Amino acid sequence: MSEPASPLVPREGWHVMHLFYHVDHGQWQLLDDTERREAKTRFTELVQEIRTTPDTQLLTFAVATPKADLGFMLLTPDLQIANAFEKRLTLSLGADVLTPSYSYLSQTERSEYTTTSEQYAGETLKGEQGLKEGSAEFDAALKEFDERMEHYLQHRLYPDLPDWPVICFYPMSKRRQGEDNWYALDYDERRRLMKGHATTGRKYSGRILQLITGSTGLDDAEWGVTLLAKDTIDIKAIVYEMRFDPVSVRYGEFGDFYIGMQMPLDELFRRLCL
Repeated sequence: MSEPASPLVPREGWHVMHLFYHVDHGQWQLLDDTERREAKTRFTELVQEIRTTPDTQLLTFAVATPKADLGFMLLTPDLQIANAFEKRLTLSLGADVLTPSYSYLSQTERSEYTTTSEQYAGETLKGEQGLKEGSAEFDAALKEFDERMEHYLQHRLYPDLPDWPVICFYPMSKRRQGEDNWYALDYDERRRLMKGHATTGRKYSGRILQLITGSTGLDDAEWGVTLLAKDTIDIKAIVYEMRFDPVSVRYGEFGDFYIGMQMPLDELFRRLCL
C-alpha cells in the first residue's frame, strides 16, 4: 500500500479554493431516479465529511447568473486535502454532471500594511492624542489596541465565516504600468494609501464581512476578495465607494465578479433543478 502524500501546510494561514461549476442537465437526465437519489446522498455526505474535517470550512452556494450554477468556497490548511476534496466534489453528482467553469486558489494571509504596536504608539497615541508613554492612559490604550489587532489577525489567517446569504468573489491585482506602478512606490506611500482604503472598508462593519486572500504565484491575479453580506445593496455600495479610493482609481485591476447565495443543501438541489 502506497504512503499518503506529504502534507502541504503553510507556516501560517490556510489554503482557500473558490470552485465554480456548470450543471450538465443532459447528463443528469440520463440517470434514473435511484441513481439521482444516490448522487444527492453522496453529495450531501461529502459536504458533511468536509465540514467535519478539522480546521476546514466549506461554503456552498447557487450562482446568481449563468456564469456558473454551483459554487464552493473551501478553506483548509493542507493543500493535499483541499485538492482531494476538490476532485471528489467535481465527481460527487456523477461523472460529467458537474463541469468546472472557473476556479481560484489563494491563501489566507496577514497584510503587510497592518499598523504595528510601535506605529500605533508613536503615530496615534503620542502623535495624535498627545499621550505620554508609560502613563496609565497610554498603557491601557496600547493594551486595547494589541488585543484588537490580535483578534483581527486571527480572523485574517483563520477566519470563521458566517452563513450570510450573499457571497461575492472577485480576483484583483495592483497595476504595474508606467506612472501607475504600485510596486514602484515606496513602502510608506503604499501604507498611507492602504490606510485610506481600510478606512472606507470599516464603514461597512456589521454589513460586510471581507476576506482578502493572497494568490501571488498561486493563480492569475494577486489577491482574491470574498465579501459576505445580508443584502446585495451593501455589496454594490462598498464596491462602488471603493472605486473612488486612490488605490482603486490608479492601481486597481479587477477580474470577473461572481455573486452567489448560500442556502441549505435541500434548497440548493431545488435551485439547481436536481
